[in-house]
Amino acid sequence: MFLDNRQAAMDSALEALAESLDYFYDNTSRLDDSVRSVLTPHFEARRSDVIELRRLSRELLKLLPRDADVERDDYLWLWSRLKSFVGDNDQVLLHDMLEQEKVIMQALARALTHPLPDEIEPVMERIFRGCRNLIRQLYDAQQQAGQAKRSRRGRGRGRGKRTRQR
Repeated sequence: MFLDNRQAAMDSALEALAESLDYFYDNTSRLDDSVRSVLTPHFEARRSDVIELRRLSRELLKLLPRDADVERDDYLWLWSRLKSFVGDNDQVLLHDMLEQEKVIMQALARALTHPLPDEIEPVMERIFRGCRNLIRQLYDAQQQAGQAKRSRRGRGRGRGKRTRQR
């Protein structure tokens, strides 16, 4: 089945939203507890909005659900783990989530350039506002994680045993 332009745009938005949910829930145990507690309500709200958007897309746009790309999901999971070995785990996860939010906002904006049924637009606008709020939270979490890392590094300095040379 071929998709028209608005169906294709909506499909891209739904796919980006699903990837962000999968990424968060796949990596939630790797996040610091304080970061997880701040982000979880955003992703719970997103999950319910995505369920509603999928239902409306199926009913009003005749858009059928897409099969999951398991190989791509596995690759992204592995790539995230590898990056965490090299860099700071929280920073890697937060950076990836920020990039996903940018992709989601672009996909939503692209979908909103097409004529959509009136019932769909409020849901998409709610998701868009949620993205903006989540981006703010992710930037704040990135800054806090960076500050915590700098303070941990600073604590170790000057505490070693000093020897005086004669």
